[in-house]
Amino acid sequence: MVQRPALTIGKQARAGVKGQVPLILWMTGLSGAGKSTVANRVEEKLWRQGRHTMLLDGDSLRFGLNKDLGFADADRVENVRRTAEVAKLMLEAGLIVLCSLISPFRREREQARQLVGPGEFLEVFVDAPIEECRRRDPKGLYARALAGQIPNFTGISSPYEAPEAPDLHLQTHIHDVETLADRVVAELRHRGAITGAA
Repeated sequence: MVQRPALTIGKQARAGVKGQVPLILWMTGLSGAGKSTVANRVEEKLWRQGRHTMLLDGDSLRFGLNKDLGFADADRVENVRRTAEVAKLMLEAGLIVLCSLISPFRREREQARQLVGPGEFLEVFVDAPIEECRRRDPKGLYARALAGQIPNFTGISSPYEAPEAPDLHLQTHIHDVETLADRVVAELRHRGAITGAA
């Protein structure tokens, strides 16, 4: 039978050495909403402050950890589960973990939240109207989905369940990335995840 070992050094001790509180920032939204852009800018700001972070980007994870998964609903559920488990391990290491992936279903996002303790998971809704996402279409995916070349495409042929009460709601069609990244960092400071000089 498998049992968890009793470890001497825990996440609070690891985070204490880093001068921060471990936390998962889970950025969800449609393709093209700006999740990766905002997450990358937030990580840059935290890194410049000497924070210990890791960015788990959904597209990057599909080249390794999740390369065996497609885009059917069951695969999307497994994509979120695996990412959440990795994020939890990094949280245990005392890191501030930024997760940037569509994660279209509320249930799976809530399950990701339940993996960690209270206050250790912030759901960040990176929001832009689908018309704006289609206009941006940085990867040409909406055009291909509308042409029927990509099945199960979130927002076109597969649903996106927007968060009902996100911890942060970032509207990328209204504010620029710098403003939004500053807002995320300010929220981390407000919650006590980071302290000291900005």
